[in-house]
Amino acid sequence: MTNAKITTFLMFAGQAEEAMNFYVSVFERAEIHTIHRFGSDAGAAEGSVMHATFSLKDQKFMCIDSIVKHEFGFTPAMSLFVECDTEQEIEHLYHKLSEGGAVLMPLSSTPISKSFGWKSDQYGVSWQLNLRKE
Repeated sequence: MTNAKITTFLMFAGQAEEAMNFYVSVFERAEIHTIHRFGSDAGAAEGSVMHATFSLKDQKFMCIDSIVKHEFGFTPAMSLFVECDTEQEIEHLYHKLSEGGAVLMPLSSTPISKSFGWKSDQYGVSWQLNLRKE
């Protein structure tokens, strides 16, 4: 048996590198690990992301720029759930991820959370932000 993990894989339509750079600038303990680009003979936009890895809060992600034109995008039915450590962190993430995105649920307390908010960012990725009660 291996120590295989499940890794979130995000497919963008030409915005993978822009999205990665944005996410890495917004989250703590975040970095881009690898970027492999399409060449001129790949049937995709030269220099676009063929495959990349990055991490946010020490969680690994992968992403690509799709070479196939498609009508679908990201949906709030699948979202990334982020456990925030402080009120400052949840407010920072909520406001940064709001830029060009949509509010699905404003920051508020819930029976199980001191503060919870749900956003769809400028790339269509859905984020649930949670600050647990003490």
